[in-house]
Amino acid sequence: MLNVAMAISQLLNGLAFGMLLFLLAAGLSLMFGLMGIVNLAHGSYFMVGAFSGLTALEATGSFLLAILVGSLSGTFLGFLTERFFLRRVYSLRHHEPILLTFALSLVLSDLSLFLWSGTPRWVQVPEYLSFTLNIAGNFYPAYRLAIILGGIIIFVAIYLFQEKTLWGAIVRAGVDDKEMATGLGINIPLVFTIVFCFGAFLAGFGGFVGSPILGVFVGLDIEIIMLALAVVIVGGIGSLPGCLVTCLFLGIADTFGKVLWPAYSSLTIYAILVMVLLVRPTGLFGKGGTN
Repeated sequence: MLNVAMAISQLLNGLAFGMLLFLLAAGLSLMFGLMGIVNLAHGSYFMVGAFSGLTALEATGSFLLAILVGSLSGTFLGFLTERFFLRRVYSLRHHEPILLTFALSLVLSDLSLFLWSGTPRWVQVPEYLSFTLNIAGNFYPAYRLAIILGGIIIFVAIYLFQEKTLWGAIVRAGVDDKEMATGLGINIPLVFTIVFCFGAFLAGFGGFVGSPILGVFVGLDIEIIMLALAVVIVGGIGSLPGCLVTCLFLGIADTFGKVLWPAYSSLTIYAILVMVLLVRPTGLFGKGGTN
């Protein structure tokens, strides 16, 4: 059994992991809602962002510069994927895009293995966030609290952009009705590219920011993309609030599962996924049915 201090600590761990999952799943959910394509290479942006950021950190010693490099590496891979690969298969809309992005994920995984080897590595927390705070009698790392706060800020910024700006309205129009948006003169291919690059940026950012917690290793892409797909399915396609709530819920469930029943912890998230699909096939915040 967990005491109160331990329960609070694990709750915060779950929230921090949920925020990292949100950085990955938010972009994937927008891509899925806008383009109707499941990008299985999205987890590779997360992993390459972590490796690229680690390389920059070792070369410069600057954690902030490493975050920028990790984020931009994800963005660059996202641009290449959308512009030179996915744009050729948009009209197919069947299994071809899924197979293509799966193949790209394998290529990026092998390329990462070639460039950075298969040895798992860890990133040190920057000195200015290496202290702990006393929360309910339990000392908790400030870095994880910074991840929670940063995730909230990013969610609010994306939400305000999506709901209060012209570009946000254009993206929502593309999600709701691409044909009508095109008829109104909106450059949907350009919107596709921008949304795709933004989602890849978030993935690369989350990859390096999460590296002090998750580590950096080949195979991280597969682990994280499975969780992100669960978020998209449970939360509902294209719903940003649904994505955040689902990420936090699944992050907490996964964390407590690993503490309470470690031998069966992998079942926790997927049992939730199955139950949600049985009750609400469109997801908790999907458009089919009342929220």
